[in-house]
Amino acid sequence: MTVEQQTDETALDFLLALHRLVRSLRRSAAAPGLHPTQLLVLVHLAEVGPSRIGELAARVSCSQPTATTVTNGLEAAGLVRRVPDTSDGRAIRVRLTDAGRATLLAIAKDQAGQLRQRLDELAESDRELVLAAVPVLRRMTTDPRCDQEAQRGRSWQRGQK
Repeated sequence: MTVEQQTDETALDFLLALHRLVRSLRRSAAAPGLHPTQLLVLVHLAEVGPSRIGELAARVSCSQPTATTVTNGLEAAGLVRRVPDTSDGRAIRVRLTDAGRATLLAIAKDQAGQLRQRLDELAESDRELVLAAVPVLRRMTTDPRCDQEAQRGRSWQRGQK
């Protein structure tokens, strides 16, 4: 096996491990009646701000009718609200409510608690190794080649609107 093939294989193993970890944290954390697409919409609105339905559909990779259905459910739960688009009076935008922001924070805190428990179960040397990777992983997600929304950080976690 060449060095390039070994690097590709290691990168794939790393990616799969990250996906499995995130998926298991999402499954074990409290997301009160939210489907994954609803959660993606809430996160998008928290990071980007009010968005049109078409923008939501593109961002969460679903059809516009699905984005409308998801928005209807989130609005009925009081997590989002439709507001007029100030740049086009005929259009509307979907905005995260305070309840939606609070729900996201609760889910994030629960997931962080689940991760902390898993870290506590590791040997100290393994835990230190994982935690030492955090700054590197953060730099990887803020690289200009990464998704621009990731560069904005998680302003909703800091309570900004």
